[in-house]
Amino acid sequence: MKGSIVKCCAEMVNDYYGGQTWKEILQQSGQKPNMLIRPISDIDDQIVFKIFGNICTVLNLSKQQLYDMFGDYWVRIYAPKISRIYYIQNKTAKEFIMGMDKVHEHVTSMIPNAHPPKFKVEEVDENTIIVNYISKRNLIDLYMGLVKGVGNYFKTPIGIKKLSEDRVELTFG
Repeated sequence: MKGSIVKCCAEMVNDYYGGQTWKEILQQSGQKPNMLIRPISDIDDQIVFKIFGNICTVLNLSKQQLYDMFGDYWVRIYAPKISRIYYIQNKTAKEFIMGMDKVHEHVTSMIPNAHPPKFKVEEVDENTIIVNYISKRNLIDLYMGLVKGVGNYFKTPIGIKKLSEDRVELTFG
């Protein structure tokens, strides 16, 4: 995974729980407490999963609670600092989500060894879409946390129904 995921986790934990808590999470994950995290660095998926697990343990969160917190932080706080133009270009939560595959294509073309998920969107009606989540990492639950963050950012209620391990139905409004 790219370092931006871990960097966002670091900022989130530091902001909400303090730097000492982040250091403890890194140490429990077998990493140096002063680990240098660059957004475009490659970090082994297993290390990231271990960090996620230890965030849950140290903060006493379920995996979905972590994914929801991360999704909200990523969408509302972290990503606007690095992808401001995307926020300006999209006026609704639905537009934002429907355009995410293009953002990931752009990222993949610019950052070496980037393997973000792909999204195939089927529009059911004006307020409903089905998102096909395509990734070897099987992080659809993290994706659902990000969708909740999009809803929070745009102040739009989004109904989320997990249809399978690679499909979700999203209802806007």
